[in-house]
Amino acid sequence: MLFSFPGEGSFLWHPQEAAAKAPDQPESKQQVQPFYASSPSPQAKTASAATGKTVYLTFDDGPSALTGEVLDILKKNNIHATFFVLGEQVKRNPELLQRIYEEGHAIGNHTYNHNYTELYSGFPVFWDQIKKTEEEINRITGIRPQLVRAPGGTAGHFDDTYFSLMKQGGYIVTDWNVDSGDSKRKGVPEAEIIKGAETPVKSDQVVLLMHDGSGHGESVKALPKVISWYKSKGFQFGVLSPDQEPVQFKVNAKAKQLKRGAPSESWVQSHVAGNTALFDNGKPLRLEVGPQETTLQPGEYRYENGHYLVPVRAVAERLGGTAVWDAKTQTAGVTLLADTDTVLKIDTNSGLLTVMVSGKKTSALSTSVSLMNDAVWIPVRDFFASAGYANISASENNEERRIKVF
Repeated sequence: MLFSFPGEGSFLWHPQEAAAKAPDQPESKQQVQPFYASSPSPQAKTASAATGKTVYLTFDDGPSALTGEVLDILKKNNIHATFFVLGEQVKRNPELLQRIYEEGHAIGNHTYNHNYTELYSGFPVFWDQIKKTEEEINRITGIRPQLVRAPGGTAGHFDDTYFSLMKQGGYIVTDWNVDSGDSKRKGVPEAEIIKGAETPVKSDQVVLLMHDGSGHGESVKALPKVISWYKSKGFQFGVLSPDQEPVQFKVNAKAKQLKRGAPSESWVQSHVAGNTALFDNGKPLRLEVGPQETTLQPGEYRYENGHYLVPVRAVAERLGGTAVWDAKTQTAGVTLLADTDTVLKIDTNSGLLTVMVSGKKTSALSTSVSLMNDAVWIPVRDFFASAGYANISASENNEERRIKVF
């Protein structure tokens, strides 16, 4: 799988098509997280409990040139919405995703390219697109959305395998119970969108589907009237949260007839099984390596049997180094600094970590190597000691865990 970041060339990485991890965010982005990024505000919860009627405006396929207009309308009305974004659009319009985030809206994952043929050919492709988009979102905002919406909805696309593995990975898949109809064909007019958005349902919780992708200018025109209509009916406005019971379509006959094979157990273990840890509450791990410092959030490191385990590629790249995967030998070649001639060769089959200096082997040791969450993980101590760092110490307080290496 191919990834690239601003100012860098494209590169290929990963045993079994891993998603890329972008460099650390500036400290301000790591610490600032609008309340709405993960759950409704206290005000929204209070209002919903009092009236029992809440509408959740959701926008798919952005961010695009139209998203700014949508945000302006929402801001004018002092309400928030949930944006299910495409990774390729995030890459094109990072400033719009940042605005969505900073203005307190919820962000959900809508895959990378919206290509039905690819996404519904088998679960591993769908998973890879979710992870690729997640990394784009995380690179800009520092958050990892748990909310996922399948392009076209889950009906006819998701079978039991898709649902169960997404749940196992810690994601909340959500559909809708009111469709504005703004994407049923090209150029749906404003009046028709308004009519669709006002469709009555037997629920006081309305999840309304709209779009802010390219070509949906009529949706933007319709939005103020849609908002006014729901206000006139006594609805409050909320944002979707992972803590809510999602609206989900049932697996139908069309999806069952697709007869897609389930991923192997080994694939599930190396890709899905440990993913839920990314959404755990816990302490960050600060890595202080000489004059440099980087942070691994809960789920981006593991603490097992008194040892810290880290994903070698993520750590190396955050410190200015590199990681190259050799699929033929199942070996990762890692450098920790940009100007070093020391390369760590990690054999995931044998667990052997070999130190190469200027192309020559200088030492080797056996270490504990794991493939988890699409990455190669090894103990911190073995990683840095092999790279020539003599002093490694760990500490912990109420707010963080810290490892100093020098």
